[in-house]
Amino acid sequence: MTVVDEKLASPGLPAGLDLLRPVHPFDLGQTLDSGQVFHWERARVSGIDGFAGCIGESPPRFVAQDEDGALLVPAPDAEEVFRYLGLDHDMPAIQATFPGDDAFLAEAIAFCPGIRLIRQPLWECLATFITSSLKQVAHIRAISLEIRRRWGVPREACGMTAYSYPAPEVLAEAGEEALRTCALGYRAKSLHRAAAAIAGGEIDLQQVASCDDVDVARAELMRLHGVGEKIANCVLLFGCGRWETFPIDVWIERVLRRGYRKRLRGARLQGWAEDYFGPHAGYAQQYLFHFARKTF
Repeated sequence: MTVVDEKLASPGLPAGLDLLRPVHPFDLGQTLDSGQVFHWERARVSGIDGFAGCIGESPPRFVAQDEDGALLVPAPDAEEVFRYLGLDHDMPAIQATFPGDDAFLAEAIAFCPGIRLIRQPLWECLATFITSSLKQVAHIRAISLEIRRRWGVPREACGMTAYSYPAPEVLAEAGEEALRTCALGYRAKSLHRAAAAIAGGEIDLQQVASCDDVDVARAELMRLHGVGEKIANCVLLFGCGRWETFPIDVWIERVLRRGYRKRLRGARLQGWAEDYFGPHAGYAQQYLFHFARKTF
């Protein structure tokens, strides 16, 4: 599907950037601050405020949004950026699959209608969520940026420097003790063991991503040290595009108790949520998560 309505004219536009209008309401700031990714930083280019970050191994991309919702994106890489940000997702069709009489979910969507699920590089997604266990978003962000700065590859563009996420082989060689110096605590062991397992071929992330059976894919991820059901589901949702998965953490448990009077736990709660919210349950989870984190 087309990801933009139109390319907009702007005589004062900096060289190398296009101004494009998304086909459906989109909020860049909310999407980047919704607990999916943690490395995008605020940046200013040619007097324009926006965000800069690497998409996988690419040089840093600068993306901004004006008051009318139009996006300023790198001209030669617009499709890559739009795909990364989920701007090709058919949001009316996705939202049409949610329970039609769910006033609580409708309130959450109204609070953050412009959120999209980001398509993340798989290893980066897995590693980041391993480091996120029982951490606040600000802490996860600080840890992610420190790991990138110490072991990632510096990339430059538009006068900015950003760092790619280090490959499994790099973190496996760095060792657990070095990772602990990044304030990872007990998570250092999990991140190091996951990196070593993937670098050594014990787990093939591409096979996980292409697996037709989501339960098999989840079980394969959970073979990694420190990866439980919640982290595995985050990887399936944000890294593999399995929108039927519904990660449950303390925020989501609180949401389901408050909004749905659900006192179930573990697999029973997981099963209820994925059945109730339907084939795009992961999108419902993201609306509910951001709504709860900002308002509860």
